[in-house]
Formats: sequence, structure tokens, C-alpha cells
Amino acid sequence: MSARELDAAGVVDPELRLSYGRCRQLLAQHGRTYYLATLLLPPGKRPHIQAIYGLARHADELADATGDDAECTERLERWTDQFLRDLSAGASADPVAAALIHTVGVWDIPHDHLVRFVGAMRQDRTVTRYDTYERLELYMHDAAAVIGLQMLPVLQPRSPLAEEPVRAMGLAFQLTNIIRDVVEDLDRGRLYLPVEDLERFSVSVGQLQARRMTRDIAALIEFQVHRAEALYARARDVLPMLPPANRECLRVAMTLYADILGQVRSSGFDVLRGRASVGTGRRLAVAAPAAARAWLHRGRTT
Repeated sequence: MSARELDAAGVVDPELRLSYGRCRQLLAQHGRTYYLATLLLPPGKRPHIQAIYGLARHADELADATGDDAECTERLERWTDQFLRDLSAGASADPVAAALIHTVGVWDIPHDHLVRFVGAMRQDRTVTRYDTYERLELYMHDAAAVIGLQMLPVLQPRSPLAEEPVRAMGLAFQLTNIIRDVVEDLDRGRLYLPVEDLERFSVSVGQLQARRMTRDIAALIEFQVHRAEALYARARDVLPMLPPANRECLRVAMTLYADILGQVRSSGFDVLRGRASVGTGRRLAVAAPAAARAWLHRGRTT
């Protein structure tokens, strides 16, 4: 992370600067689309948004850790308990959490968003099925929508109505991950596709585990893609509610993540064959004009 960005964000403490740098590193390594999107923000906002995503990536890695299950679960529990204590105290010695907790204080981000998020990470260690979409949506809210809600104060929306489309954005991102990562989740013993939807399309867990595509599985995945596309349509309503210099970050993230659904469509909804992804060329094609727009607005509004 450049000194210019940290200076613009008002981060002067050397240890805190290192923590923000660690968050940026985590995001760049594990969330390329989100990292690219944050670079479109004014310099003073980048460290704060990267801290939010960096902490989320760190917690997610702990929740997805493999090996001795009891040991991995205990490691997540210890980290979560300490994080919540630090959140209440307003400071942390943790090399990742320190930056996020500082950002929470600077922008007055409600603690409930963080409490819900770490609760969802804990849930990942114990819950492996969701019977209904309503239950899944509650989980997706806590695992993903609250990340967007943490970002809102930093992005300074012009309307109090921005919360609902940002929540839809988080749900859309998470559902896209669920669609893309069916095989990866099965390998971890998890299935996030609602059981009621499997039953609706006459698909069994065994069929998914066998990794053989059928028309019924394709129909099941197509149904989820339609659901995610509807969420993106609602989420885009937030863009005109944001200052021009801040909106390109979300525009690019939504465009590139929605492109994953396009890749799934192009494969005939075969998510069992391989992981859908968006290539570097497409990322640059979307980001370049957005960067130009963001640069033009930078300095006139924040």
C-alpha cells in the first residue's frame, strides 16, 4: 500500500500502517476482482475499503481451513472471540483486525455488522445444508451483505435508500460464489444450494457428488442464475445514489462478478466441470474506462 494512500486516509501510526498493508495484501491475493475495484476509489478511501475486505478474506480463510476439524474450528473460535473483544475495546494487536477496527471507528460503522459476519463464519464450520432459500438468504446476509453495509459509510451515499440495493449486491455476490463453487464446497462437505430447490428439480446430493451433469442439474443451476441476476438488477440502483468518484468501484465489481454468471450460462450451466472465471483481458476492458471516469470525477467530489 502506498504511503500516499495511507497519508490521504489519515493513517499515521506505523503499526497501523502495516496492518492496512496486510489487509491490502490479503485482498489482492484472495479477491482479485474486489481488489481491482478498490483501486478506482479516491486514494484516501482505498485503505478503509481494503481493510473491510481484507478482514473478511482472513476470517473466510479461517472458516474454510482444512485439516483436523476440531482444531480448525477451535482456531476460528479463538480468533473470533478475541476479535469481538478487540472490537468492543476499539483497538487490536492482531495484524489484520487492527486496520478494520480503526476503520470502524473512523467511519462509525455499526458493530452489529461485524458481529453478524463473524457469526456467519462460525456457522460455516457447523452448518452444511440449508433447507430453504429463506434460510440461505439469512446466512448470505450475515456472510456477505453486511460487508457492503460496512462499506456504505465510507462511500458516503447521497440517499438513505442506498442500504437496500447494497444489501442486494452482497446477496448477489454470495449467490454467485455459491453457483461457481458447487464442486469446491462439496469437497468441503458443504452444499449451499437450498435443499428445496434440489427437490424441485429432482436432483439428489449424490448426483452432484458424482460430478455428472444432467438436464435436471442444468435446470437447477439456471434457476439460481436467474435468482442472482435479479439481485444484481436491484443492486445497480445504488450507483446513482453514490458520489461519482465513489460509484465506479461498485460498478466494476458488479459487472465482473455478473460476468461469472455469463460464463456459467456459456457452459450450459455445467458448474461440475470447472470453476467459471473472468479473464484478465475482460477485467482490464471493464476497469480501464471506469478508471477514466473515476479520475475525471476525483477532486470534484468524494
